[in-house]
Amino acid sequence: MARRAVVLVRILAVALAAIMPLLAGCVDTQQVKILAAKFNVTCLVVFGDSSVDPGNNNHIATPMKGNFPPYGKDFFRGRPTGRFSNGRLATDFIAEALGYTKAIRPYLHKRLRPVDILHGVSFASAASGYDELTANLSNVLPVSKQLEYFREYKKRLRQLVGAGKAENIIKNAVAVLSMGTNDFLQNYYLESIRPKQYTLEEYQNYLASCMSDDVKTMHSLGITRLVVVGVPALGCMPLVKTLMNQETCVEKYNNFSSSFNSKLNVKLDIARKTLGMKIGYVDAYGIFQDAVNNPKKHGLIETAKGCCGTGTVEYGDTCKGMSTCADASKYLFWDAVHPTERMYEIIAGQAIDSLQKQLMA
Repeated sequence: MARRAVVLVRILAVALAAIMPLLAGCVDTQQVKILAAKFNVTCLVVFGDSSVDPGNNNHIATPMKGNFPPYGKDFFRGRPTGRFSNGRLATDFIAEALGYTKAIRPYLHKRLRPVDILHGVSFASAASGYDELTANLSNVLPVSKQLEYFREYKKRLRQLVGAGKAENIIKNAVAVLSMGTNDFLQNYYLESIRPKQYTLEEYQNYLASCMSDDVKTMHSLGITRLVVVGVPALGCMPLVKTLMNQETCVEKYNNFSSSFNSKLNVKLDIARKTLGMKIGYVDAYGIFQDAVNNPKKHGLIETAKGCCGTGTVEYGDTCKGMSTCADASKYLFWDAVHPTERMYEIIAGQAIDSLQKQLMA
C-alpha cells in the first residue's frame, strides 16, 4: 500500500508539472464575463499596429500584409486572415473573454455585420506607430486615420441603434491601444529623418507626447476606458539579435524599450488625473522578459528564434511559403518579429487582469 501511494504521488506530481505551464496563461473567462456585465462593458474597440491588426491592411495599398501562408496556420480552418501570427491575437482572446466573439473583425472588412458593429472592431494597421511618419513610410493607417474610421464607426453605430444607445455603448466600451515598436525599428533606426531632428531620448519624449494626444482625442470621442500596451523587449526579437550579431537579448534595445515605457506611464498617470479616464497598462516588456527567462512557466521551449523559416530574419513577405516548426505553441515567436498565438494568449491574460483590476473595479 505504501509503495502504491508513493507511485500515485509521483504520477500526480508529473501530471501537475505538465499542467502548471498551461494554467499560467489561463483566464477565468466566466468571472470576466460576470464582471463585464456588472460594469456594463459594451464592446471592444482596438487601435494600433500588427500586434492587434486582424486584417485591415488587406484592404489598403501597402506591402505590409500577412494574408498568406504560413500566417494563420493555426487559426480557425487554418486560413490566413492578415494577422501576423500563426493564430489569434491578444485582442481576439480579450473579445472572447468578454463574451463577444472568438475573433474580432477588422473595421475595413468588406462584410462587416451588425453584430460586429455592436461588439466592436479593430482599426489597427500593421507597421503603424505613434509617429505619423512611421505609418507613412509603409503607406498604412496612422493613428489619425484610425480615429477617423472610429468616427465613421460611431455614425454606423448610431444608425444601427439610435443616438442615445450608441453614446452609451461608446461610453462603456473598452479601448485597446498597442503600438510603438515600429517607431523604433522601422523608423528611427532605419530612416534618417527623425535622427536628424531628435536624439533617442527626445524621440521617446516625442512619441510619448503623441500617445498622450491620441488618448486625449479618444476621450473627446467618448472613450472612458482604455488599456495601453507597452513596447515589448525589442532586444529579444530574433531579427534584432540577428542584425546585431548576438545570440542573447540586445541590452541596448531592451534598455530603451524600458525607458520609453516609463515615459508612457508618466503620460498615462497625467491622463488619469486630468481626463478622469480609467486607464490600464499592460507591461509587455515584463511579459516578454519573463517568457525568455522562465519559458517552462508558460509552457514554452523555444524563445530564441521564430517558427517560420530559419526563425532569425523572416517576417512578413519574406515568411511567405516558408516551412514552419512542428508545434508553434512551444515557441515565443512565430516569425522573427511577431509572437505566436500562445504568446498572445499570455499577453491577453495580463491585459484581462489589468481590465479587472483597473477598469472594472
